[in-house]
Amino acid sequence: MANENSRKYQKIYETQRAVIERKFAQMLKGKEPKSLYKPCDFIIRSGGKRLRSFLVLLSTKAVGGKYSDAYNAALSVELLHNFTLVHDDIMDNADKRRGLPTLHIKYDLSTAILTGDTLFGLAYHYLLLDCKNNDKEVLSNFTESIIEVCEGQSMDEEFELRKKISIDEYKTMISKKTAALAEMCCAIGAQIGGGKRSEINALKKYGKNLGMAFQIQDDLLDVIGEEDKFGKKVGGDLIEGKKTFIFLKALEKAKGEDKKRLKKVIENKGIRKNQVRKYQELYEKLGVFKDTGKEVEKYSRNALNAIKNVKDDEARETLIWLTHALIKRNT
Repeated sequence: MANENSRKYQKIYETQRAVIERKFAQMLKGKEPKSLYKPCDFIIRSGGKRLRSFLVLLSTKAVGGKYSDAYNAALSVELLHNFTLVHDDIMDNADKRRGLPTLHIKYDLSTAILTGDTLFGLAYHYLLLDCKNNDKEVLSNFTESIIEVCEGQSMDEEFELRKKISIDEYKTMISKKTAALAEMCCAIGAQIGGGKRSEINALKKYGKNLGMAFQIQDDLLDVIGEEDKFGKKVGGDLIEGKKTFIFLKALEKAKGEDKKRLKKVIENKGIRKNQVRKYQELYEKLGVFKDTGKEVEKYSRNALNAIKNVKDDEARETLIWLTHALIKRNT
């Protein structure tokens, strides 16, 4: 029965994802100049789970609305997400995203910046198409999340220059950079669906906790994921010297020579690719894979507790399925 239900919710996800993909395929057809819209199309259609779009749609249905009420908003949040990825990749000097060249590598830096700006404008354009009487509240949530994402990105950049970062500081950063976007998706979906204040708040809480679980799971996958499935270099955060949850947890628990080895990652601003395996072994020794997994489970439980009273059974059960699917993912 469990497998049957899982297939049912997987099919709902795949069906709605296919709708989003069809809409994206049509979005920029015939638009000029091609020098701008071809790179936009490349990044939009380069893959991705469309998770944020799905959160908008499920949240709309969860409060009694229809998926069709929020398709434009679902496109909007995905456009916004891709805008952040384009600019993040430039700041991080990343060469790969979703297994493909990043935009500034495939084209050039100026094209990538302009593409990101265009995606940002398109995000507002499509959001406005689904705004009704509550347009001010929807736009307010959308705009506030953009500010939070920028604050989170700024903190992330600042953390690269600081030698000491606490786990609490890291959590604050990812709550802005990652979780705020998931929280906003759930909020505007519920608002577009005509949800009550209590329903909107419950779904916002779900989104924020899901976002935290997703990012910490991402930190874990960076070390233990399979590169061909993950779409990024395994150990990339260590190579770049990023202070992720799992790294900070290891630093907190380590002593003696182990602590010195971890501090060298900060001092040298990263490690060589051939050293990744040694740090994987150190993480295993310190038990931080398990610690990180427990943290993911904690935020996942918080997310699930927030939606216990969602009135639409199918939407609630699909949100539960989605939570479990994300924390068990390997990509």
